[in-house]
Amino acid sequence: MTRTKLSPRTRSIGAVLAVVSVLAGGSASAARIENPVAVFNGIDKITGRITTFDVYLNETVQYGALQVTPKVCYSRDETEAQKIDGFIEVDEITLDRKIRRIFTGWMFADSPGLNAVEHPIYDVWLTGCKQTSDVPAPARATN
Repeated sequence: MTRTKLSPRTRSIGAVLAVVSVLAGGSASAARIENPVAVFNGIDKITGRITTFDVYLNETVQYGALQVTPKVCYSRDETEAQKIDGFIEVDEITLDRKIRRIFTGWMFADSPGLNAVEHPIYDVWLTGCKQTSDVPAPARATN
């Protein structure tokens, strides 16, 4: 086996490229931004109506027979590729008025089919996270 000796210039270029790739990789893992509002789309399969609705974190909104509760909603800085994800709980209100958990987990806005809630009548998926909403914020209990 023959070994090729690299010139000092070639080694310097290789070192610079290695440093640049490490720095570029570090910027790709930028900090997540926590948002107080999760944005969802829901479809009623009977009527075909698609609805967009905002839900504040740790609050529950009823969409048809489903109760949607976001626990966290993360986005990235505007200079980064937008990767929006949230940890969501979805309960179903059954015909006998019992509440049954049908989904607990992460939803990803850039892959809505990955973990969307697929119910016989309603589908719900995360579409975004934001800092403010036109929906009034829930009242906070005072001590």
